[in-house]
Amino acid sequence: MSDSQRSEGLVQAGARALSAALLVGGITALMWVVELFDVYVDHDRLDRLGIQPRDVGDLPDIFTAPFVHAGIGHMMGNTVPFLVLGFLAAVRGIAKFLVSSLIVIVVGGLGVWFTSPANTLGSSILIFGFFGYLVGRGLFERRLADIVIAVGVVAVYGTMLVGVIPDDPAISWQGHLFGLIGGVLGAWFLRRGASSDGRSRPTPPRHGASPGR
Repeated sequence: MSDSQRSEGLVQAGARALSAALLVGGITALMWVVELFDVYVDHDRLDRLGIQPRDVGDLPDIFTAPFVHAGIGHMMGNTVPFLVLGFLAAVRGIAKFLVSSLIVIVVGGLGVWFTSPANTLGSSILIFGFFGYLVGRGLFERRLADIVIAVGVVAVYGTMLVGVIPDDPAISWQGHLFGLIGGVLGAWFLRRGASSDGRSRPTPPRHGASPGR
């Protein structure tokens, strides 16, 4: 690799990192604005945008529930893991990040809608989804960088998997579990070599090689 190619690669990597940081930081800032408005102006009425289980009319709220929280403490607890895991999920490409996030929201939201006993809201669905996506990407892509990120994520945030175990009735383990499943599914769907229907494409022959050699 020439110096110019190396320099160009570093510039592109820096641009991707900046785009990821701005996007995830912007989403986090927006969630803070929404929560502050909800607490100090709207008197927690935005909590109705959470997922009401098995209410057909409430199904569209699977798309709003991850962005509203049950108070400032709830938002504070989710901010750092959302920033860290969201950035790592987005740094390899904004398009894949958006698609994987949509998969997490749909899978996690529907899982909560079918199984949760009560109104559910908060970005934990996405946080567990990012975790599952990053670990799944390391397993499915098998690139060194993805494997290193997956190992690091498990080392730092692996203990949060306890959150998928039914324990505290005030915590939506359903959102954690189905968000995690959605993240793994997103990593599988977006893996290298996957066609638009999710099937793996055959590896093309190398250029310059004669057939049968």
